[in-house]
Amino acid sequence: MRAVLGTHFHVLSLQEIGCNEELPETHDTIEDNAAEKAGYVWNNYHVPCFADDSGLEVNVLHGAPGVDSAHFAGPQRNHKDNVQLLLTKLDGIDDRSARFRTVIALFMKEGSWLFEGTLAGVIVKSPRGTGGFGYDPVFLPVGFSRTLAEMTLAEKNEISHRAIAVTKLASFLAGLPNH
Repeated sequence: MRAVLGTHFHVLSLQEIGCNEELPETHDTIEDNAAEKAGYVWNNYHVPCFADDSGLEVNVLHGAPGVDSAHFAGPQRNHKDNVQLLLTKLDGIDDRSARFRTVIALFMKEGSWLFEGTLAGVIVKSPRGTGGFGYDPVFLPVGFSRTLAEMTLAEKNEISHRAIAVTKLASFLAGLPNH
């Protein structure tokens, strides 16, 4: 976040504002979870806050794992288990189209806003690459021959759903009158 926002903004971590609790994520949508986290900080610490939530949405699975991406295979939140369950569910299925989606919620005294980024791709039949995390080894972005786990962090950050959402947030913040 700091790399994309640059030196024009002073970004504080949750620990720097005294927030050490786990932020709530109790909703059924990525948008609502992002808004819940940012709103929690705004309401309890009275500092402008942005927070994100992300998920992998597979078309043939009607958007699953979606908001449940981190704990798709259970509460242990194990990336390897999540990937294996996804591959099992897609076994024998031709339509493997999917997208990664991030929503960033911004809360401040002037109001609240949402910024979305998506990355379209397909789920490959077996994991490839050792970089990244989560579903990166099985996600092949449209127009690329390597999975996200086969890309360098710099390459991934140029095309990622999160980078797209952060860029939209940065553009919005840069346009504020007091910037």
